[in-house]
Amino acid sequence: MTNADFKCNVNNAPTALDHFWEHTVGSGHATLALRADWQQQLTRCNRELGFRHVRFHGILSDDMGTLVDEEDELVYSFFNADQIWDFLLSIGMRPFVELSFMPTALSSGSDTVFHYKANITRPKDYKKWETFIKKLVEHWVDRYGITEVRHWFFEVWNEPNISAFWKETQAEYFKLYDHTARAIKKIDKKLKVGGPATADNAWIKEFVEYCKNKKVPADFISTHHYPTDAFGKPGDDTITQLSDSKRSVLQKEAKKVKKQADGKPVYYTEWCTSSNPFDELHDMPYAACFIIKTVIEANGIVKGYSYWTFSDIFEENYFSSIPFHGGFGLMNIYGIPKPSYRAYQLLHRLGNELLKVSEKHETVDVWVVRKKEVINIMISNWALPRHPIKTELVRVQIDKIKKVKASFVERIDESHANARKAWADMGNPESLTPHQVSMLEVASDLVAETLPIDQEKGSVLIEVTVPPQGIAYVTLELE
Repeated sequence: MTNADFKCNVNNAPTALDHFWEHTVGSGHATLALRADWQQQLTRCNRELGFRHVRFHGILSDDMGTLVDEEDELVYSFFNADQIWDFLLSIGMRPFVELSFMPTALSSGSDTVFHYKANITRPKDYKKWETFIKKLVEHWVDRYGITEVRHWFFEVWNEPNISAFWKETQAEYFKLYDHTARAIKKIDKKLKVGGPATADNAWIKEFVEYCKNKKVPADFISTHHYPTDAFGKPGDDTITQLSDSKRSVLQKEAKKVKKQADGKPVYYTEWCTSSNPFDELHDMPYAACFIIKTVIEANGIVKGYSYWTFSDIFEENYFSSIPFHGGFGLMNIYGIPKPSYRAYQLLHRLGNELLKVSEKHETVDVWVVRKKEVINIMISNWALPRHPIKTELVRVQIDKIKKVKASFVERIDESHANARKAWADMGNPESLTPHQVSMLEVASDLVAETLPIDQEKGSVLIEVTVPPQGIAYVTLELE
């Protein structure tokens, strides 16, 4: 075990810490939002994590019934979509509307993606597509009011730079975006529409130039990134891809996108610890550490940072019934919080004033955040797979601080807030009884423990041991 030393002066001017990570969270597929368990889990995420919008695929797809061809007549049915929006508004959330995929009734081909066969071709008639979009959005304006719908975000398609999601060219996507954006703006100029919703930070410069040259409205830039993007060789497993990745790579890419966005606000509508829907690291403390570091490093760069996803109630390939199968979710299918969920819970508690911390370390990061008469010290000890990491004694000296009346620490690591380990200790049961669910919920909890500190006049020294892929969250309550 080695030492990692840091210092912070609370009198230094803080940096604003806007909770941009709470703007939006991802889900998988529109029809899942009609499930009671999905709704229960999202309600809890809104209450405990502060998420304000949710984004998912397929609001236009055939299984939602939004538009179908019945005996050569187009039949519009917005009931299922309305049920989802009604629910979101009832819990104080809103949609980040991903306009996808192509209704078969309007499609120009038969290519599909995912087990629910979402059509990925262009419309065969752009006038009919415009009519469809206009009818749909006008319906929501009539139902919910223009003031409400102006708070929503309309994003055109999903990852059109990947052939699995868009069977056409970049130019054809720009055409789709053009028709969609103009149709929405005809309803109300203040409705927010954007794109290109690409994977791996692609097409941003070209999209901005296209919209500028063609005078196409674009209120925001959206894209996606994962630390596995473009790392490793074709066929590499996820661990190998991650081991070939780089520390803080998502921050570096986000800075590049912000520059390319030419002043438009940037929303990452997907990101995660990897792009593998069955990656065991998603269920482990590793993910919690990665989330903390990545989120705080994105401060001041993006306006929204939508984690993919809030729940393992997810079915792009198939719906796995194994309690911990490495799914994207912050919660498993039973609603049991993973370490990643608890990381977001700690982030939600943070204040809005980020204080400067001196010194750096190869694996340890320390952030000090002030909220009225509370100082929080967030400590993570994180490294990519196969990179060196060990247990560290982290020492943080806080100067110019008021007298501390209480201090405690909460942990996320192999032995704390780790439901997956408790499940493994049960013998990895393939399904859970209600009693086992309750036991694992307890195992997932954050537990506050008193933390002794050294306190002299105007100065506090905190010492805490943090294991590999661990988080320590220290709270100092001031007099």
